[in-house]
Amino acid sequence: MPERLSFHIKRDSALHHLNPLTKLLLVLTLILTAFLAPFYWTPHILAVLFIPLLSMLGKVGREYFSTAIRLILPAATFLFAMQAFFQPVGEEIIFEFYFLDITRESFLFAFSNAMRIVVMVSAFTIFLLTTHPSELMSDLTRRGLPGQFAYVIISTLQILPQMQAKAQTIISAQRSRGLETEGGFFKRAGALVPLIGPLVFGSLVEVEERAIAIEARGFTSKHVKTSLHEIPDTSTDKLLRWFLTALILASIGLRIWLS
Repeated sequence: MPERLSFHIKRDSALHHLNPLTKLLLVLTLILTAFLAPFYWTPHILAVLFIPLLSMLGKVGREYFSTAIRLILPAATFLFAMQAFFQPVGEEIIFEFYFLDITRESFLFAFSNAMRIVVMVSAFTIFLLTTHPSELMSDLTRRGLPGQFAYVIISTLQILPQMQAKAQTIISAQRSRGLETEGGFFKRAGALVPLIGPLVFGSLVEVEERAIAIEARGFTSKHVKTSLHEIPDTSTDKLLRWFLTALILASIGLRIWLS
């Protein structure tokens, strides 16, 4: 099985065919709308209705919902509980547990913030699932972004899948040597010790190797670079970007006008 260097899932969908910059602006629009729109139910509608429909449009619904159940919902639930119990606002108590209580105002405040986090993380998740990092890097550098900045962005997007792949390789190697990595909590915790060392040192070596590789490919060269794989930027992409920009400006304008 080839090593996966990104979360990208190759599918034939309308979302996959969009220009990477268009999808990046879509993510920004969803996040800013969720945080800046003056209407209370805006982030809830985006999280419950629009985001799942977007994942279906990109044909990555199964992967998105799997991530939502394992990562996004637990994180949002924890944030909701912390803010609901410890936010000192309101007097109308709707739930009480020993010395902790939740007021109606703290509940609405915590629920709204949790849904905003769901929108933010979900939007980035769908972006990662439908956009290959190399396409994003090629498109950004073609538009004039310095290569150093593009490399930082791409490295950030790839660090988790690379660490996961490396960790899985090390676990398989340790199992072949007779190390038990399954069982109770303490046995699993003990198995982490021989895993952390090779993972950390291997990552440091990989950083040095990557630095040598990009220098050998003329990464810091001032000459104009070309690419064998041209990223399409259709009129539909341009029209959609103007529409998304208008939505961002409308959200900011409504926020200022109604505040």
